Amino acid sequence: MRRQRYSTSMGDIMYWVSRSEESERPWLVFLPGLTADHRLFEKQTDYFAGKANLLVWDAPSHGESRPFALDWSLDDLARWLHDILEQEGIVRPILIGQSMGGYLAQAYLDLFPGEVAGFVSIDSCPLQRSYYSGWELAALRHTKLMYLSIPWKALVALGSSGTAASEYGRAVMHEMMLNYEKREYCELAAHGYRVLADAVDANRPYRIDCPLLILCGEKDGAGSAKRYNRAWEKRVGSPVHWIEGAGHNSNCDKPDAVNALIEHYVLARYDGD
Repeated sequence: MRRQRYSTSMGDIMYWVSRSEESERPWLVFLPGLTADHRLFEKQTDYFAGKANLLVWDAPSHGESRPFALDWSLDDLARWLHDILEQEGIVRPILIGQSMGGYLAQAYLDLFPGEVAGFVSIDSCPLQRSYYSGWELAALRHTKLMYLSIPWKALVALGSSGTAASEYGRAVMHEMMLNYEKREYCELAAHGYRVLADAVDANRPYRIDCPLLILCGEKDGAGSAKRYNRAWEKRVGSPVHWIEGAGHNSNCDKPDAVNALIEHYVLARYDGD
């Protein structure tokens, strides 16, 4: 994949796109979760290479998109992503977001209705205010001191084992976490949670106007992800596909199962028009 750069007044955003693009193939746009980078989706970009056009980014303040001022909102991320897709001439993308990447995809859908061909939520949750209690949103805004209180070595071990159930998934998360200094990681995580709470509290429709595929690891222990996904399924009528033996990073834990579901539901059932 080709490494590209998009410059903003707050810093540069790095992203990767297919080396050779085919106009008849759909565009799959991979959006990693909070503190993760493009390596989170390496099992997907390897699998779909030659089957689809691909783009994956390091979100601002993540991975190679640093240094980057830690002063962005979810809408800012969506607008920058939109600019990048326009820069690459990408229309009707299929957004594939893991955790925070799934929230970003919903903000994108809200800001740019009618522009997305499909949305795959991987271990993410709905963004509408009605799903959340007040105390849950308050807790999201007060995580920094908790993170800072944990020794870095223990925090890395906790972050790796708490998000992935497989040896590979834990190794990838461990590697990505070590890309940060402790304070940088804690400040990024805390900022991301505040940004999420602000987006939910905005109480916007966040209507999904494209085919939706919901994936969630059976062992996902991140917050109340499984409860939110069950409620999401009940409300919108899109079934949750529970990934057996997978944790919060189910695309790393069970890439074959996740790739097959994406290929069948998005590529086979949606023509990309």
